[in-house]
Amino acid sequence: MAAEEGQVIGVHTVSDWKERLEKGKEANKLIVVDFTASWCGPCRFIAPILAEIAKKMPRVTFLKVDVDELESVSKEWEIEAMPTFLFLKEGKLVDKVVGAKKDELQAKITLHADAAAAGSSI
Repeated sequence: MAAEEGQVIGVHTVSDWKERLEKGKEANKLIVVDFTASWCGPCRFIAPILAEIAKKMPRVTFLKVDVDELESVSKEWEIEAMPTFLFLKEGKLVDKVVGAKKDELQAKITLHADAAAAGSSI
């Protein structure tokens, strides 16, 4: 297992963001992005839950973006509420969860991870 597999990776620069999206496209992996903010209570609630999910799903790339730190990325993806979770496949948005909805988040990660593993794109 690579060093970054099984964990949520903080993305702190636009160049790092672009590089990680490109790596995900090349590897044909599902990328789950947590758009968060340090002042957001529900974000702090869901963060350890996402970390636990990440440990169990090394074939999925989990990224965390602070909306205040990477405002341009947040605007590019039209993030309006935190937390917002985007599901990206081949660089394209395939699904989204807005809010700290543990069960819905888990279900969509499983759904899209299985589809990615099967080599299909939804």
